[in-house]
Amino acid sequence: MSSRTSPISQPITIRRAVARDAKRLTRLVRGSGAYKGKYAAAVAGYRVGPDYIEAHRAFVAVGADEHGGRVLGFYSLVLAPPELDLLFVADEAQGRGIGRLLVAHMQSEARAAGLDRVKVVSHLPTEDFYHRVGAVRIGTALANPPAVPWDRPEFEFRIPSE
Repeated sequence: MSSRTSPISQPITIRRAVARDAKRLTRLVRGSGAYKGKYAAAVAGYRVGPDYIEAHRAFVAVGADEHGGRVLGFYSLVLAPPELDLLFVADEAQGRGIGRLLVAHMQSEARAAGLDRVKVVSHLPTEDFYHRVGAVRIGTALANPPAVPWDRPEFEFRIPSE
């Protein structure tokens, strides 16, 4: 079984991101394989700073290992207007259910905040992922050159009350 499709083999903890995570989260965004080639310009200068982490509900998935925990992925939930602003899983950790865990955690956070819907503007290569985790396509976000010169699918997570 390849590492891209093997199940989670180590305990995963999802915790609130803190300022000291900023550099690791920035590296995760800039190094994402989903943003190679023609998509590289969209994240070339992207920065997840301590100010961003403090302003939003940002959470990291951390894997237990001999180095005291490695960030395997993260997401950021904006409450007003409700939006999943960022969701990244490290390339080497994809296909192991970490993205699905992060989405479930986001939905729980959204529910606790009283939200009934959360919008997400998807990167083209991640469109299938959002379908698989239950998001519903609601439209298209038009290109915004020069940062994002292509149209992107827009999804919505419907958050049922418990």
